[in-house]
Amino acid sequence: MKSLFVHSKFAFFLLILILSFSVSSQAETAVEAATRLQNKYDTIQSLNFDFVQQTRGQLTGRPKTGRGHAYFVKNTTPGKMRWNYSDPDRQVLVSDGETFSMYFESLQQMIVTPATTLEQDLTYSFFTGSGNLVADFVITDGEHKVTNPEEQTVIIKLTPKIKQTQVASIQLWITKDSLIRRIEILDLFDTVTVLNFSNLQVNAMDLNDTAMLEKLFSFAPPENTEIIQQ
Repeated sequence: MKSLFVHSKFAFFLLILILSFSVSSQAETAVEAATRLQNKYDTIQSLNFDFVQQTRGQLTGRPKTGRGHAYFVKNTTPGKMRWNYSDPDRQVLVSDGETFSMYFESLQQMIVTPATTLEQDLTYSFFTGSGNLVADFVITDGEHKVTNPEEQTVIIKLTPKIKQTQVASIQLWITKDSLIRRIEILDLFDTVTVLNFSNLQVNAMDLNDTAMLEKLFSFAPPENTEIIQQ
């Protein structure tokens, strides 16, 4: 009888340990993942990465794919960015914080607007430090399943608290080291834009090199380019 009591007590103790471990190892909530991501990006002063962009939807016709390299700097206010598209056609989207220029080689055009037009761009505002996920979005679990659980990727869905003119929702793939590996943007016309990031480099730029920064975040188009001011 004593032996049975000892075994029962041990089994009960083991059950408590299992339950305690299960509670402590529960997957983080979507809000916790967003907060972890925000805390990480609040410490980032510069970021650059390779990207592959895919766009699909009824209004876009056949799915489109582009690729290139992007740069973000937020040690100044407002932040700066540059997207260099190398495929399928050369495009350069660059903002020095005052103006935003979009160069399209195939059209021989460059559109120039005030940088304030980017304030409604949720991706830009987050990467340059002016946005806050928890404050700006309703945060829920993502609609996709993690394909490789060993990577410990978390997928969350962001729905703007204030109705946007373009974005309906955004889904983020967040790595265990609190970096974004994939973004899926759904607009109000059901067009889906997916950005996959690779070779992410955090705080790798020399922000004291003003000459480099000035060159990187400016763009002089080729001669005979039509400049359109908006």
